[in-house]
Amino acid sequence: MDTTALRHAYRALLDAAAAVADSGHRSPPAGEWNADQILAHVTLINAATITAASAVAGGANTTYDNRIALDTWTIERVIALAGGNVGLRGRIRLQGDALCALGGPALSEAELDTLVPARLLSRDTLLVDQPLPLRDSITGLAEVELPGPTKQLLALLRDGRGAEITA
Repeated sequence: MDTTALRHAYRALLDAAAAVADSGHRSPPAGEWNADQILAHVTLINAATITAASAVAGGANTTYDNRIALDTWTIERVIALAGGNVGLRGRIRLQGDALCALGGPALSEAELDTLVPARLLSRDTLLVDQPLPLRDSITGLAEVELPGPTKQLLALLRDGRGAEITA
């Protein structure tokens, strides 16, 4: 499986996270996550994907469920355990390397085609509740799970009118 798009998605996310950190601006609109919460959410999604891929590689049955990545307490705990923004960015970089390896040469086509029962939510909306090929969970990172948080991070650099905030 070609993981070029996944590598680019991780690079874009980490560039956006660094820009937000460098700007010192981390206040989101009411009801939205701050930069650290967005990054913690991504680390939890990555961990769930790595867990599913590792289980498939080990011949074990597994599931893919993103609900824990939406849990506020868990998100705050991950921020604390990672040591904040810098630690979260480092973790995401390493998780991205692992997922690119798993999606690339580490797993066979048959393993990538393994159906994994999946339950995916966005906020309180159920998006998926059916088995998906493992490869879809990995490619879904590049197509949806990383671009969304990247846009959220970049929005933190803009004022309410869409103009970039300058220091």
